[in-house]
Amino acid sequence: MGNRQKDTELTAALAKNTLDEIPRAKANASKIVGLVKHSGRIDGYQLSNGSTVSKEEGVRMAKNGEIKGVGVAHRGETEYLKSIPDDSENNNLGSLPSVSG
Repeated sequence: MGNRQKDTELTAALAKNTLDEIPRAKANASKIVGLVKHSGRIDGYQLSNGSTVSKEEGVRMAKNGEIKGVGVAHRGETEYLKSIPDDSENNNLGSLPSVSG
């Protein structure tokens, strides 16, 4: 295994350690395709099924396996969603477009 692959795996492992929970997604789970922002802060998520949910609802849905590709983290008392680290930058939440909610 090359050093580059080891570095990538170490980075992914460290990033996963920042997640409080990585829920198991159901087969019919939606993906997050857009971020609802107000004043630069994420307030909600647009899902692949066309619906838009609040940040709190998104966390609840992810915990119930209804959103795939994300884990739950927290800052202070506030829970939020983060992408599960992998080799692709394209599916990171921060790379998604902003949408109106």
